[in-house]
Formats: sequence, structure tokens, C-alpha cells
Amino acid sequence: MSDTAGDNTALEQELDRMLEIEKFPPPAEFRDRATWSDPAIYEEAAADPVAWWTARSKELLDWDTPPTEGLDDSDPPFYKWFSDGRINASAQCLDRHVAAGNGERVAYHWRGEEGERRDVTYAELLASTERFANALKDLGVDKGDVVGIYLPMIPEVAVAMLACARIGAIHNVVFGGFSAESVRERMEFSEAKALVTVDGARRKGRTAPIKEQVDEHLGDLGSLEKIVVVRATGIDCPMSEGRDVFYDEVCEAAEADCPAQPMEAEHPLFILYTSGSTAKPKGILHTTGGYMTGVTTTHRYVFDLKPETDVYWCAADVGWITGHSYIVYGPLSNGATSVMWEGAPDYPHKGIWWETVQDTGATILYAAPTAIRTFIKWGADIPAKYDLSSLRLLGSVGEPINPKAWLWYHQVIGGGRCPIVDTWWQTETGAIMITPLAGITETKPGSATTPFPGVSAEVVDEREGTPVSEGQGLLMLEAPWPSMLRTLYKEDERFVETYFSRFGKERYLVGDAARRDADGYFWVIGRIDDVVNVSGHRLSTAEVESAIVAHEAVAEAAVIGQSDPDTGQAICAFVTLRGGTEPSDDLQEGIRGEVAERIGKFARPKRIVWADDLPKTRSGKIMRRLLRDIAEGRALGDVTTLRDPGVMAELERQIAAEGDED
Repeated sequence: MSDTAGDNTALEQELDRMLEIEKFPPPAEFRDRATWSDPAIYEEAAADPVAWWTARSKELLDWDTPPTEGLDDSDPPFYKWFSDGRINASAQCLDRHVAAGNGERVAYHWRGEEGERRDVTYAELLASTERFANALKDLGVDKGDVVGIYLPMIPEVAVAMLACARIGAIHNVVFGGFSAESVRERMEFSEAKALVTVDGARRKGRTAPIKEQVDEHLGDLGSLEKIVVVRATGIDCPMSEGRDVFYDEVCEAAEADCPAQPMEAEHPLFILYTSGSTAKPKGILHTTGGYMTGVTTTHRYVFDLKPETDVYWCAADVGWITGHSYIVYGPLSNGATSVMWEGAPDYPHKGIWWETVQDTGATILYAAPTAIRTFIKWGADIPAKYDLSSLRLLGSVGEPINPKAWLWYHQVIGGGRCPIVDTWWQTETGAIMITPLAGITETKPGSATTPFPGVSAEVVDEREGTPVSEGQGLLMLEAPWPSMLRTLYKEDERFVETYFSRFGKERYLVGDAARRDADGYFWVIGRIDDVVNVSGHRLSTAEVESAIVAHEAVAEAAVIGQSDPDTGQAICAFVTLRGGTEPSDDLQEGIRGEVAERIGKFARPKRIVWADDLPKTRSGKIMRRLLRDIAEGRALGDVTTLRDPGVMAELERQIAAEGDED
């Protein structure tokens, strides 16, 4: 024990010393072997971004009909890319690699949380995808129909996505951690014709009856004609005759051969719902040609991918955009071998990630800062037990990473030899927008550094929208890029209002605050709207508030994101109870349970503050800014504009009492 304590102290001292280092240049050995090591790539892309992106699309993709058009900006902000081209995303990810003789290359080293192992080759993934694509057609799914996918991290989730892409169906994946009620909401909004789900899902040794829960919430959904059930755990599940079918049975009955249908470049590939500043989620719509160009290019060059030798692990979930872009479409389009991990980072033990790196020989690891902070808390002695020498590049995604965590990641996991690509992007952007290039960029711990070639980003003044050469402001994307969202599904007006109303239809408002330093590096600070980022998962405050108010004892609620050392932000809820109801621990757990039921366990408030009233303007708007200040212990400033300024004094008293109880 004393030896471990001594080692930890020495590590802390080393990290503190390294905080004084301003920049970390690419390791010479890495730079010498990097695909991109010449900074002239930035000048080339900036000279003509449209031509540059068009060249990348033809360099990295095999088009059925090569495009002659680049960007169509005739109707901003409804931009189009490569409009006269035709391509199929499934064929890009599978067929061309098998045809090139790489069918026996492993596409996924899948590892289940109970120790199961499946190594799925490109040939096997293609065969499964063709079978399921035909099965979908047999079930009545046509081009343009929406197919919901609600699956855990198993290979069938990639098969389902690729099968939809193969026939032109639009997939709508829902994160497995969301509740069945959230699934219903997303299926109802998108008018899904079919849903692919699972009998049960495992998490840390327990099995949740997913199909049973789906039936409770989706049984009467009119548009939903078919539910396909993957038998992943073998538990019994209810099946409705005429509507429900088992995945293995429909695949066995389907024809083996399903040629990929060439799609128009602007044909919708998928919808992915993300939280907005109202309770209604936003259906982000991505199309085929531009999205595939963006994810294939960024995956190949941000991670310096060598498809023949690298083993790439994106430790995210397919239910989020990171999984869409950098577990499925980007890696498979590039012919990469990936790790797909089902399970928690501490099950069956706290070293399972590092055991997986050692077992698979992973060379690239792309993970969230939340996970890194958790590993720091567990101690450096755990990864030290495993051979991590195969790693050559590390990545960060989902939220800003604090400098100390960056350095720990660099030293403890990367052994000081692995460059870190700290990436910024969004569901809406489809692909990485701001990032170091590992063979070129001098990195700064905590900074996403500079825009990817061909991307135009600025930090601008909040009032005028003019660029800030050094200092803080709003993060903006100043020109179209291929993988950008095309609209919000069936909500064109909301699309314009949300992203293009503040500074014009040619400039995309990101929704994040950021600053630029003297070197022009970008430091993303966080959201400017009412969205909470918990472990890289974006949730609208209104969405969580609606779930809390659904509890019979709650009269009103206001939710904010509070700084948290483990998750970046944690949900803090200020709750006003109905008359005659007294606060209690049981009531707290009941409210948390209500949120878990309606949204998912990851959305449960970490902190609940009982409030007799909430700070509101004279027009009745809740002042969440003041709630954030009081929760973080900051000075409140002027509260005279409130309808009742005394509310804040009472909240301060209640929070002080909360501290006394602790």
C-alpha cells in the first residue's frame, strides 16, 4: 500500500510539472510515419475548400456515378453536396473491401461483458447485412421508410444500420440507455415503419427485459408495422403474432444475395434525435454522399489510420453520433479493424478496458474525458498491470478535457509516446470539425487546437458576430461542409431558427462558447443554451424537467448543468413540491426513478435542491443563469429584475442548510 501511495505521489508531481509545458510537438517517430505530416495541407484546403472536399470524396470513396457538382449553395441554409452523384453507404463499408480481397480481414473484434468473443470478418458482415436487407424488404420496408434501431453494443446493430443503407431505408437509432418511453417518442416523431430491438440487454451482470418494456410503451403505435427481435440473451420475451418476428428466423428465410442500390448523394441516410432547448428532441437528418465523405476523410486522417495494421477502438456507443461516425461508417468505409465493446468500464473488473487493449492489440483508442476521469479516480496502478505498448495514438471526444486529465491520459495510458487528438464536433456536424492532426499539430492539453482542413470556424463577438482574434465568444462554423446536417426531420423552420437565425443563413451557430488564444488555438468552454452535457450525452433541461414534473408530488422544476469532476456536468434539479408534501430521501429517489423511467438512468439528477419557489422574471421566465450561479457558489450580482428578489435569498439559505446536513 505504501508503495502505491508513493507511486501516486510521484505521478502527481510529474503531472504538475508537465502542466508548465505549453505545447507538445508530435513525437518524431510518429511524425516520420504519419500519412499527413506537411502543414501545407491546411493552405491547400483553405485555397478552395469545395474542390478540396470533392477531391477527398473521389480519393476515398468509390461512386456508382461520380459527381460533377461540388457544393450547391443556391438555397442557404439548405446546402447540398455532390448532388448528381450516386453512391451506397453499405457498399462503401463492405462490398468494395470484399471485392478487393480483404473479406477475411476482421471488421470487429466484439467482446461481450461476460467474456464472449466474436471476431466478425468483412465477408461475414457483408453476408449478414445482405440477408437482413432482404429480410427488411420481405417485411415491407422500402426506400425512404424509417426503421428504428434499439439495440445494445452487439454486431447486429451495425448489420441493421448497414442493411437499411443498402436498400435506402432511413435508420433511426436510439441509444440503448434510453427508456422505452423515449424510444416511443422517437419512433412516433419519425413515423417509423419497423423497429429492430432485442430480447434483453445486459449491464454489469444483470439482464433487462427490453422487448417486454418496448411492448409496454409501443404496443399501440399506429405507424409501427413490424418489430424484429434479436435473441441476444436468450430470455423469454412476449411476441405479438403478425407483428413481431425473430431476427434469426427472418434472416434464415431471406435470400442471400442483395445487391446494394445506388443512392442519390442527397438521399437521407439516417435520423438521429438529439436534445434541444425545448422538451421535444431534434431529428438531425444526414444524407449519404456528403456524410460518407466527411466521416471517411476525418477517420482516415485524424487517426492517421493504417487499415492493414491498426486495430482501432472507439469506446463509445452506436446510439450516439460518435458511434455512427466512428464505430460504423468511418471505420468500415476505410476498411479498418475495430474493437466493439459491450459493457461498462468496471465490469467484470476495473481493468477490463486495459485487458481488452492488451488482448486485441489495439493501436488507437478514442474515448470520452468522463471515462478518463473515472480511471484517474481508480488509480494508475490498474492500467499499469497490463501491456499497453500496442497503443500509438489516443483520442478524446464528447466534451472538453481538462489539462490534468489530458496529461494523465498521455502519461499513464499512452506512455508519453502517443499523440492525443482532442476532437470537437457534434451530432449536427456529422464528423470531426476541430482537432489536432497527430503528425503536424503541436498540442496543448485541454485545447481542440485548430479546425480540420476544409473547415472554417471562428470565435465571434456575441452581439455583432464579428471574429475575435483572441478572447472569448461564440463558436461559429462559417462555411458549409459535406457532412453537415441537411435539416431537422420534418421541421425545416425549426432547423433555420435553431442554427441560422442569429447571424444569417450562411453561418452556423454551434451553440457552444469558446475562446481563442494568442496562437489561434480553440478552447471550447461549453453550451450556451439550456442543454446539459453529462458524460458527453446531451440532454435538454426541458426534457428532464418534464420528467421530474411528471412525478405526482412535484409542482415545478428547473434543471441546470453543474460542474462535476467525474462527468463534466451533472444534472442539478431545483424542485418545488405540491402543497402538503414534505421533502424526504424516499421522495428524492422517487423523482430520480421517474426520470429513469421516462428518459433513462443516465439522466437522473445527481443533486436535488428543494425550493419553495424559483427565480423568475416578471414575464415568468425561470432564470437558470442565477440557479447555475448559486449552485456553483458564485456571486449573484443584480437580482432586482426578478419578480420576487427574495426568492434567491431563500434559496441561498436552503443551499446553506443542505451543506450543513452534509
